[in-house]
Amino acid sequence: MNNSAFAVLTAVGPDRVGIVDDVSALVATSGGNIEESKMAVLGGEFAAVALVSLESDALADLKAALPDLQARLGLHLELKPTRGPVAAKSGRPYLLETVSLDTPGIVHSVTAVIKAHDINIEELETSTQPAPWTGAPMFRMRATLILGPQVSVPQLKSDLALLESERDLDISLKPALPGLPE
Repeated sequence: MNNSAFAVLTAVGPDRVGIVDDVSALVATSGGNIEESKMAVLGGEFAAVALVSLESDALADLKAALPDLQARLGLHLELKPTRGPVAAKSGRPYLLETVSLDTPGIVHSVTAVIKAHDINIEELETSTQPAPWTGAPMFRMRATLILGPQVSVPQLKSDLALLESERDLDISLKPALPGLPE
């Protein structure tokens, strides 16, 4: 595309068959491309976040058409202009995982430690599922982190170990080596 523009497209609405096709058709019929995306059903709601590229004029036309598209598709749609994909930040990639009984505030308590060490979170996913045999709700969190040169891994591990004992969590922090199975 000669006059490429990038935008983040978000779509949220009641889950139904064909919703991914509807969202991708919005981009394709505008002459655009989905560069990156995350889509999931959360509760009974479908949620999508996508980085899209298209011609500048097509972006303006798509943005103007959103109210009609929302009504037709039964989705809440937003389109926010942004820059194109950027290279990954330099640093050491790490994978943080936690498993525990589900209690309020786990994400906040873990991310507070990460923030205190000035660490960037590249991706974060959480889920809650019943434990085998007991059915107790088990919370899982998985985050990809980029540790800058100023981050002391031993100190980070020490702070996470303290949080483990305070909150009764099982936290794992290990290097994320590109190309190796996890």
